[in-house]
Amino acid sequence: MQGALGICLLIATGFMAHYYAPPPTNDLQEQVQQLSTQVEQLKQTEAMPSMVLNRYRNSICYLFGVYRVGFSGLRPSLRARISGTGFVVADSFLATNRHVAQPWYEDPESEALIRKGAVPQLEELLAFFPGQPTPINVTPAAWSEQGDVAVLQIANSAITHKLRPLPLAEAGSNPGELVAVVGYPMGVLGMVAKSPPPVYDRLAFRHDDQSAANELAALSLIRPSATYGHLGDVVGDKLIYDAPTAHGGSGGPVFNSRGEVIGINAAYIDGFSGGTLGVSVRALRPLITAAQKREKPSR
Repeated sequence: MQGALGICLLIATGFMAHYYAPPPTNDLQEQVQQLSTQVEQLKQTEAMPSMVLNRYRNSICYLFGVYRVGFSGLRPSLRARISGTGFVVADSFLATNRHVAQPWYEDPESEALIRKGAVPQLEELLAFFPGQPTPINVTPAAWSEQGDVAVLQIANSAITHKLRPLPLAEAGSNPGELVAVVGYPMGVLGMVAKSPPPVYDRLAFRHDDQSAANELAALSLIRPSATYGHLGDVVGDKLIYDAPTAHGGSGGPVFNSRGEVIGINAAYIDGFSGGTLGVSVRALRPLITAAQKREKPSR
């Protein structure tokens, strides 16, 4: 009997505590809200690189080219290869860096020759798209005179109609935002490194990047990579972030957490993990318009 009375008393006390206890304080509610926000941010951090890769990888290409700088009637004083990344921004048009579209741009050796009267020339520039067995010829269509950004025109329009343009962000970006960079860091070497063992053994020591890229394309192994980090600062049209990159990643899209392109990956500072640099899409929009206007009279 006493045990039964004790249980009833405990139950009654519990009900009273439930109905008469004071509501949660504002401080507690704020803490819960902050924790919920942090959990959502962690989920975004984990999911965002995978999301942009799965949604847009087929529209992000590996660029390979050969250029020369020389004097008329003489053997070229300089002949070199260039690799980078490009992404579809409109029907038949890609965005990339100017130093990919015009490899002699801001290249000290090339500029020294050009000042002496040498002429630069792009011998070829090829775009390797994921899922496409052969490369596509591209040509420079417009470039910025002030920044490292350019637009390329794709020669094979039949393929480009199937490629999805990446969405460009309308609003500006703020320091602290999550970003993801997609591209081909280390170019052919990077793709060969992550290829299946038989392919790696065959291509790892091949010194002909174009031949290796052709074989990777035929095997459907043209695949971009994604890294993520945070936007450290925004200065005019320049973006500074800590998402790592490397040679070959130049020209790749920089995404915000909503999957919109906020910039074009451009460069990195050796020895400083937070010193990756990009160009805002604000500098890209007028170039797309200019390239599209130049294209119309030829149609």
